[in-house]
Amino acid sequence: MLSADLWEKAARFHGHKCPGLAMGFKACEGAVAQLGLSEGDSSVDEELVCVVENDACGVDAVQALLGCTYGKGNLIPRLRGKMAFSFFSRESGRSVRLCLKPGCGDGMDRAAFQDYLVSTPYEQLFDIGTPSYGLPESARIFRSQRCSVCGEKTAEYALRLQDGKPVCLDCYDPYEREGF
Repeated sequence: MLSADLWEKAARFHGHKCPGLAMGFKACEGAVAQLGLSEGDSSVDEELVCVVENDACGVDAVQALLGCTYGKGNLIPRLRGKMAFSFFSRESGRSVRLCLKPGCGDGMDRAAFQDYLVSTPYEQLFDIGTPSYGLPESARIFRSQRCSVCGEKTAEYALRLQDGKPVCLDCYDPYEREGF
């Protein structure tokens, strides 16, 4: 089990303790165990990747404890509304998907559920499997261009051509085509 110090670290990062944060904390515990990491290991670059299927409190634990961040490109949202986390180690090639078991915490109040999550081994909380997809590609760096309407620099993947000119998604009008 991860140490109480790491639970406190996650709570400081998140701003408070809650059941959602505890779910992410325990997912980190599972990642450490399943991928053969050491407690306190944190991804310096992209050696550890986490694909999250939710945008809830638990994602903050992954950032605080494992160093997976959106900005580094090793925290990837795959929003499905599920309390599920897939972890990949680029170094070992190992991966694991942890999905909160159905009915977990049913009938418990918020405080009891949080305590239950923090004190219960991850194997009892999550269905443990293999992600249904492979290791995501490494983060890419995209060139930017100015939007021909607002003038703001925009990554190329988020530009569309309108009247032969690059236009950002905020300025793009798909109905501004002849005959529409």
